[in-house]
Amino acid sequence: LHAFAGAIGISLSSTAPTWRDSSAVLVLLAGCYLILVALASYSFGAYVAARLRPASPTTAPETAEFRDGVDGLLVWALATLLTGLIALVIVQATSRVAAPSGTSAEMSTAGESIIAYDLDRLFRSDRRPQAVEGNLNYPRAEAARILLTAPSHRGMQADDRAYLVRLVAAVTGIAPPDAERRVDQVIAQVKENISRARRTGIILGFMVGAAALLGAAAAWYVACTAGRHRDGRDTLHPLWDWGRPASWCRHAIRKP
Repeated sequence: LHAFAGAIGISLSSTAPTWRDSSAVLVLLAGCYLILVALASYSFGAYVAARLRPASPTTAPETAEFRDGVDGLLVWALATLLTGLIALVIVQATSRVAAPSGTSAEMSTAGESIIAYDLDRLFRSDRRPQAVEGNLNYPRAEAARILLTAPSHRGMQADDRAYLVRLVAAVTGIAPPDAERRVDQVIAQVKENISRARRTGIILGFMVGAAALLGAAAAWYVACTAGRHRDGRDTLHPLWDWGRPASWCRHAIRKP
C-alpha cells in the first residue's frame, strides 16, 4: 500500500527538493492515506492473529475477548516496531543519497538536506575564482548554518549577514551589491521553505500519531470480533465466511 502511494505521488516523503512546495491538500491527503493504511493493515493482522488462536470452550466470554484484544495489541506493537525500524533504515539511506558527494566532517548535513537548492542558488556563478573552484564544502556548510538562523525568533544577526555577503562575493566573484541582493533573496526563500517544512511536519506528525492511535483501537476491536467468529458467538456475513460456501454456492454444488 505504501509502494502504491509512492507510485501515485501521495507518499509522506520524497527525494525531490520541490516536495515541500506541495499544497496543504496533498499533505492532508497523504496523512489520510496513512491512516487508511494503518487501519487496513492493523485490522487484517489482528483478525488473522485472533482467528488462529485455539478456541477454549471452557473460557468465559469476557476473558476470551480480553485475550483476543491483547493479541490484537501485540500485533499492533510488533507492526509498529517493524515500521519504525524500516523507516529508520530508509531515512539513513535517503540522507546518504541526498548528501552531495565529497562530504566531510565539516559538512552541515542538516543544512544540505533542508536548503540544498537555496545553497546552490546562493553560490551559483559563471566566473568563479580558480582559488575556490572545487573547494566549496566548507563555505556551503558555513552558509547553511548561517541561513538556518534566519527563521529563528532573533533572526539573522547583522554581522552574520555582512559576513555571508562577503563570502558569496568571494566565492562567486560577483560584485558586493549583487551579492547583497542575492543573499537577501535567498534569506527570504529560506524563511518561506522552512516555514512550509514546519507546517508539513506538524500535519504529518499529527497524522502519524492519529494513525497509531486509531490502529491500536482498530486492532483491539477487530481481534475481539475475530474471537467471537472463531468461538461461534457471532456469525460472519456470507461474503466473508470463507470456511463454508455461501448459500447460492451450496445450491450450485448440491448433488441431485
